[in-house]
Amino acid sequence: MIRRSKRLQSTNQEIKIDKVVTKQKMKKVIPKANKAKLSMAIQRQSFIPKYNIDEAWNALKIKDPKLAIHMDEVALQDFKDKLSHSNKTNSFRALTNSIIFQQIHGKAAASIRNRFIRLFDPPTPFPEEMLTATYPWFPTPAMILEKSIEEMRGAGLSQRKSEYIRELASKFNDNTITEDKLNSLDDADISKLLCSIRGIGQWTVDMFLMFNLCHPDVLPTSDLGVQRGVGIHFGVTSTKPSSKPNSKKPTNLPSPKEMKELSCVWTPYRTIASWMMWRIQDVTTMHSDLSKDDEK
Repeated sequence: MIRRSKRLQSTNQEIKIDKVVTKQKMKKVIPKANKAKLSMAIQRQSFIPKYNIDEAWNALKIKDPKLAIHMDEVALQDFKDKLSHSNKTNSFRALTNSIIFQQIHGKAAASIRNRFIRLFDPPTPFPEEMLTATYPWFPTPAMILEKSIEEMRGAGLSQRKSEYIRELASKFNDNTITEDKLNSLDDADISKLLCSIRGIGQWTVDMFLMFNLCHPDVLPTSDLGVQRGVGIHFGVTSTKPSSKPNSKKPTNLPSPKEMKELSCVWTPYRTIASWMMWRIQDVTTMHSDLSKDDEK
């Protein structure tokens, strides 16, 4: 619980900063003349989730009484806060951030993101603490395409990430990808569309579907936390031996196929169930750590 609490505390602090910035400072930060130009880059307008969270939560508790034991009001509110924090961001910004944050520690990635935004001369200077995940300014695809790879690398991005972001910007700029298209496609078609872009894999798409587009039935089978949670919850381990003897990844986890079979009971609310798998594996890890401390 200690590890989980730290992550939640960090998220809550960032959400608080966002609210303060939005309510108290944005009128000064963004001049009126710039609002129309920047609106595309700020937030998704009038976004409506594709399902009722409370109804789905209660339905899942009925479907899986064992899981319902862990589905308290705190877990529900945490899930709602996560969705509220994520789904206001438009799709281009969300996917760009996912590329920036790949394989980098959170604080280091956030620093690179901040420097990246500053490349585009935001309306007025702003202090570091204002550049949180939902800070109301972000470059549009067209603005990014005007920057060279060398300029983007100056913000701390690698050569490849700079190329990935430019490719993503190109897809949005020529309307290969649009908000309307993403809202009209099903999970499989969205995955096919986004995974065709370098730098975006299935895990990134799954997180995007779950939290940015708010799709109800997403099971991220490649996520280690969800794999562990499924194994703990159903009391199963993988029946398939590892094909990589020297792999550092645990081999006693249920396979993607096994996860899909086991999770049928949760359909069509596997997004919430996946959220609960993270919590279950966190609690189990905490208990394991405490037991080890007691043995010392």
